[in-house]
Amino acid sequence: MIRAGTLLRGALAAGATALVLIAPTSACKKHPTNATWNLVWQDEFDGAAGQLPDPAHWTFDVGTDWGNHQLEYDTARPENVSLDGAGTLAITAREESYQGSDYTSGRINTRGLFEQASGRFEARMHLPSGRGLWPAFWLLGSNLDVVGWPACGEIDIMEYRGQEPSLVHGSLHGPGYSGGNAVTGVYSVPGAPLDAGFHVYAIEWTSSGITWFVDDHVFYSVARGTLPTGAPWVFDHPFFVVLDLAVGGAFVGPPDAGTTFPQRLLVDYVRVYRREY
Repeated sequence: MIRAGTLLRGALAAGATALVLIAPTSACKKHPTNATWNLVWQDEFDGAAGQLPDPAHWTFDVGTDWGNHQLEYDTARPENVSLDGAGTLAITAREESYQGSDYTSGRINTRGLFEQASGRFEARMHLPSGRGLWPAFWLLGSNLDVVGWPACGEIDIMEYRGQEPSLVHGSLHGPGYSGGNAVTGVYSVPGAPLDAGFHVYAIEWTSSGITWFVDDHVFYSVARGTLPTGAPWVFDHPFFVVLDLAVGGAFVGPPDAGTTFPQRLLVDYVRVYRREY
């Protein structure tokens, strides 16, 4: 499923087996109060309606099928990725014929502009819903072009099936634990589904492990020494940030007659911190 030099999200294929932990609500923990973090990078998406995201922060991936059989053509058009004038970025999936695809959407990243090893990465987002929608907030190793995927490592901070609006996924991909064998945690969010409003999705990443959050609740954690036997920890170098809204693909399947368009992934902000020692 990999194409050399291509940015991709190696998500779980439908029906594949993975190391999955489902955290019941009672198991969730509050955000640790003893952590001190310094903000080092952010985008609050301030600007005029219709404006493209800041080119000092983001670049576009333009094209289709990034290795996961997605159906959309990702563009650099404001119709697909732009500010709304009220401090929010909208990544919009549309049903339209474009460059041989039946859908368009957007995919942006900070590659070559901002990369960091470890820290707290968070985004406040409002997710869409509908079968075949696949929004994600994720990180890829900046050595992708040198070692390829999955050796570069991938951290999926938030991954979501539009047909399962109360479930959020967090995953690690690396050599020996990629694609359908990703190390993955799934959290069933209590109360209203995730498409009902904004939530903060985050990881806290240190030399000893990575912990996933929805709002201020821990829902999954992977310690450095707990990967599958013989699998290397490939999370000791800088990673860059990716935001996208895919349509179709192995993780979600195609849209159906009940999926309406346009659909939007709304991003209030993205912030990155370093721990103060």
